[in-house]
Amino acid sequence: MTEQTGGRRVVTNIAVSLDGRYAKPGDPQDMGWVMPYAVTDVARDHLTALWEPATTAVLGRVNAEGFLGFWPTVIGMEGADPRDEEFAKWLVGTDKVVLSSTLAEAPWERTAVVDRPAAEVVAELKAAEGGDIFVPSSPSVIKALLAADMVDRLALTVFPVFLGGGPRLFEDGLPEGRWSLAGQAGGEHGTLSLVYDRVR
Repeated sequence: MTEQTGGRRVVTNIAVSLDGRYAKPGDPQDMGWVMPYAVTDVARDHLTALWEPATTAVLGRVNAEGFLGFWPTVIGMEGADPRDEEFAKWLVGTDKVVLSSTLAEAPWERTAVVDRPAAEVVAELKAAEGGDIFVPSSPSVIKALLAADMVDRLALTVFPVFLGGGPRLFEDGLPEGRWSLAGQAGGEHGTLSLVYDRVR
């Protein structure tokens, strides 16, 4: 049996290089390597399918500052892809939880700042009513949830580049487990989207 027997799903999404990295060595903020691939149809459609069933976003502080500094500017932007604009509207309008030990309060609407372990916070969210809990591109949160075996749907966009170093998404010591392929698509520039559901 795939997925879980009830309740909210925890859905994570992140872009990785072909050599398994999510950031360049020495500069995790440099996402220039992602941009040619993130604007492809396969990447945009992949993201849309993930956020549409979700009613809560969970982000780390660094990712929240990047996302919530950029995405609201896309709303109403001339020439913006409608899929980008819809994601931006969802992100602004949905309930957000930002995990941070340094932020005292949230500078964004509909956002709670929490200084507690990701697994603990997400367990509470899973026990509440709502749609999917979506973790978009926050590696520290995704790694913590994978380590706690709390990810129900693991979504990846694989970009055909070697970064040659930098942090890896999958580290040694993750809980043993099986996953089933729930979706796949290939597209422009060799971009590949993969969606796996945890078999429990």
